[in-house]
Amino acid sequence: MKFNKKKGFLLSLLLAFTILVSLAGHKTAFAIDNETYKNLKLFNEVLNMVEKNYVEDVDPKVVIHGAIKGMIKSLDPHSDFMTAEQYNDLKIDTKGAFSGLGIVITMQDDMITVVAPIEDKPAFIVGVKAGDKIIKIDGETTKDFTIMDAVHKLRGKKGTKVTITVVREDEDNPIDFDIVRDIIEIKSVKYRTYYEDIGYIRISNFQETTTDELDKALKEINTKNVPLKGLVLDLRNNPGGLLGQSVEVSDMFLKSGVIVSSKGRAKDSEHIYTARDDGSEPECPVIILINGGTASAAEIVSGALHDNKKAMLLGTQTFGKGSVQTIVPLKDGSALKLTIARYYTPAGESIQARGIVPDIVVKYAKPVVTGKDEPRRIREKDLKGHIKGEEGEEKVGKEMETLKKDNQLKNAIDLLRNWDIFKEI
Repeated sequence: MKFNKKKGFLLSLLLAFTILVSLAGHKTAFAIDNETYKNLKLFNEVLNMVEKNYVEDVDPKVVIHGAIKGMIKSLDPHSDFMTAEQYNDLKIDTKGAFSGLGIVITMQDDMITVVAPIEDKPAFIVGVKAGDKIIKIDGETTKDFTIMDAVHKLRGKKGTKVTITVVREDEDNPIDFDIVRDIIEIKSVKYRTYYEDIGYIRISNFQETTTDELDKALKEINTKNVPLKGLVLDLRNNPGGLLGQSVEVSDMFLKSGVIVSSKGRAKDSEHIYTARDDGSEPECPVIILINGGTASAAEIVSGALHDNKKAMLLGTQTFGKGSVQTIVPLKDGSALKLTIARYYTPAGESIQARGIVPDIVVKYAKPVVTGKDEPRRIREKDLKGHIKGEEGEEKVGKEMETLKKDNQLKNAIDLLRNWDIFKEI
């Protein structure tokens, strides 16, 4: 498809106008000065040169989209231009079900980087880890990929296979993972009790149903006969999600105070979110588990509860994503994801590229796996016809097995069980 110089220039101006008008919907004022006009003219010259002289016919839409992608990529790792198909992928993410690998990625050092694999999902099962850099997808280099390019490549029909090649900090050579896609139905909240009086709630991400799921979990835990002595909120490897949900989750623990604030160049990007007392906030001590996979919305909750003296943080330093993005739908079905603000914890701290340091640093200790050749020891419970133990003893035994595999959780529970002694030190 060919078009003349005049049409090309009009297309360039129309492109710029479309983006500016879309952003103006957010009450942001823009001025196109002489320098901008010069740059648009330069863009038009290059576009016409490509149209006239490139060895093959080019699709103007493909060229324009490529130009926009390059422009947005020059800003920061979280801003992106999405085609209509990619925008649809993004909208599906927050619904809690899609077909893929169960992996959350970001852009770090110009490389597609794993923030966290979702527990018990295909990527997690094969051994993909937080911090892995994805350098190839099905043999294709990801060097010039945007986040949405990678997401689109990683998604696919259930049962189909994709091969990702990663580099890992403690490995000399790249590692290939063959992963079979599956339906990723993410239940945002899991919960249980330990020793009958220590509650445990795990939030894996922040999606549309998170607050409702958390409300149910808190009610279930509090209906036990034994009053809660403490609560562990596990946000490890939680990559974030919806800002509104992280604010509501924080509010469920706080009676008052600032939850989070945001500030950018545009006036309407400035917000202060505060907690309201509804009388149902947990009164017991709270310990939040965090690590390098705790990011974005999960960091908002961690900072809110910590700075308001509602929770203690245990684990390792968080990821450090302290920016706010807005999605601007465009008329052709595509969308612009643009970073518009930084967010700040109640103490006024920006965690961007810094993360949150826990009150108590406890590195995760990988459980020791015994050798395959080691003989299995027979225990009383293995004997045919053995007398079953008391129900409570069976339960405690299972709890101890779980805690042996998770030293961070064990430390948190031990602190809560001895809270009265600990708080006096």
